[in-house]
Amino acid sequence: MIRFEQVSVTYGDAAAPAVQGIDLIVPEGELCLLVGPSGVGKSTVLNAVCGLVPHFTGGTLSGRVTVDGRDTRTHKPRELADVVGTVGQDPLAHFVTDTVEDELAYGMESLGLAPDVMRRRVEETLDLLGLADLRDRAITTLSGGQMQRVAIGSVLTTHPKVLVLDEPTSALDPAAAEEVLSVLQRLVHDLGTTVLLAEHRLERVVQYADQVILLPSPGAAPLMGTPADIMAVSPVHPPVVALGRLAHWTPLPLSVRDARRKAAPLRERLAEIAPPEVGVGSTLPGAGASPGVPTGGPATGVAADVSGLSVRRGRIDALHRVDLTVRAGETIALMGRNGAGKSTLLSALVGMHPPSSGTVRVGGATPHRTSPRTLLRHVGLVPQEPRDLLYADTVAAECTAADQDAGAPAGSCRALVTQLLPDVPDSVHPRDLSEGQRLALALAVVLTARPPLLLLDEPTRGLDYAAKARLVEVLRTLAAEGHAIVLATHDVELAAELAHRVVILADGEIVADGPTDEVVVSSPSFAPQVAKVLAPLPWLTVPQVARALETTA
Repeated sequence: MIRFEQVSVTYGDAAAPAVQGIDLIVPEGELCLLVGPSGVGKSTVLNAVCGLVPHFTGGTLSGRVTVDGRDTRTHKPRELADVVGTVGQDPLAHFVTDTVEDELAYGMESLGLAPDVMRRRVEETLDLLGLADLRDRAITTLSGGQMQRVAIGSVLTTHPKVLVLDEPTSALDPAAAEEVLSVLQRLVHDLGTTVLLAEHRLERVVQYADQVILLPSPGAAPLMGTPADIMAVSPVHPPVVALGRLAHWTPLPLSVRDARRKAAPLRERLAEIAPPEVGVGSTLPGAGASPGVPTGGPATGVAADVSGLSVRRGRIDALHRVDLTVRAGETIALMGRNGAGKSTLLSALVGMHPPSSGTVRVGGATPHRTSPRTLLRHVGLVPQEPRDLLYADTVAAECTAADQDAGAPAGSCRALVTQLLPDVPDSVHPRDLSEGQRLALALAVVLTARPPLLLLDEPTRGLDYAAKARLVEVLRTLAAEGHAIVLATHDVELAAELAHRVVILADGEIVADGPTDEVVVSSPSFAPQVAKVLAPLPWLTVPQVARALETTA
C-alpha cells in the first residue's frame, strides 16, 4: 500500500538530509509503528506519505513514494485526500471550522459525499471516539486531549485507505488513548485500513503493531521488522521492554500481560526488599529528612495556595471548590481524564482565569490581579502549545531574549537548551524543530527565570525516552533547590518517576490526593507498567528495580 524507494529528503540549505536511504514497503491492512529518538525525521517520513513533503514543506525529495499506486511527487495533498487521512502533532493546525460536529463533516463535504452518508458517519465517529457529549461545543473551548480526538475523528469520517498519525495519543488520558487505539485496531482488522503512526509513548501502542520501523539516528537508514525484533535493538523502548532486558527475559515482553507471565521469579526476589526512592513518596521539608528535597534554605514555605477555587469557562464549570497547597521543593502531578480541569487549574495559578469564587495565592501575590512582569518573579508556565512562547527567528535569538527578560547571565538559556536538546544548532528556526524539541526550547526559556513555582502542561508530549530522562533530571535538580513544580500530565511513567504527590481531578473536583506510590498503585488507569507487572509489590519504575538488584547481586 505504501512504498518507499530509496527516499531522501533535504530541507533548504541543510548540510545533511533529514532522512535518507529509506527503502521499504508497508503492506495493506497493517498497523505499522514508526519509532526513533526526537529529531530523527519521523514527521518527515509521515509527511512524505501524505504529500506534504515536498509540496507544502519545501525541500528536495529524491527517490519515490507511492500510496495505493499514486506517486506523491506528481499528486499534491488534495489529490491524495481520498486515499490518505493525516493527523499531525498539532491538532489546532488541523481545524478549519468552529464546532466539533462541523469539523467531523468538513472532510466529507470536501469530497462531495451525500448528506445522509455524512450524517451517518458523523454519528458513528462521535460514538467511536466518545465525542457525543461534545458535538455542539466550540473547538476553542476543548481541552488539548479533546482536540486530539476531534482531529482524529475528522479524518476517520472520510474512510481513507491509509491513515497517517503523528503522536495520536500524546495528549490523551490513558482511557481515551485505549479507545483511540481500539478504534485503529478495528479499522485495521475489520476494514483493512493501513495505519502508519509515529508515537513516543511506546508502552501504549507497541503491542498492537504488526511491523515497527526504527529510525535509529538522523540520516541513518531505517530498520524494519517485528515489534519484538526491533525492540531488542531499539534505543527507544517502553518500560516493560526495559524491565525484560534487565531481567534477561526471552523473548522480550511487549505487554504487561506477557511480562506478568514471566515475572514470578522476579517478584519473589523483590518481595523482601523495600523499594528505594526514585523521586517519589519522599517526605517534604518540615516533616523530616528526605533524599532529594532539602529541609532548609529555599525549600521552605508555601509556593501556592488554592482555597475553594471555582472557575467558569463560558457555560462550563471547569473547576469546583478546589483546595490545593503546593510547598516549596515539592513536585505534584495533576492527573485525570481529558477535560477534568488540569489545564484550567494551571491557568488560574498564572492569572489567566479569574476565580468565580474562592482564592488563589502564589508567592504572596493574587495572580489575576498582578501584572505579568511582577508575576514572572513568582511563577512560570510552559503551556501545551510551546509556540505560544516562541516568537524569534532562531534558537539563538530565543535564548538571548530569554536571558534579557529574566535578567540572567548571557548563555544561561542556551546552556539549558544544550542540556535538554543536544546537537540543536543556534541557527535553526523554532518552527523547524519537532514538537518535542519546541517544547524543550520553551521549557528552557521559562526555566531561565528560575521561578519559585514552575507549571508544566503535558511536558513530555513529543519527547522520546532519552529526552524525557534529561527533563526528569533537570526538574529533580530544581526541586532539590527548593523550586515547587506542578505538572499536568497523562504520562503515568513520568508521574511515577518524578512526583512526590499525585492529585487526580475529575469533572473539576479533586478526587484523590496523596503520595505517588499510594495513589497510582491503587489506580488501574494511572499505574505505570512496572507497577502492573510486579503488583501487588509497591515498585513503580525500572531504575528502582535495577538499584535493588544491584544491591542484592
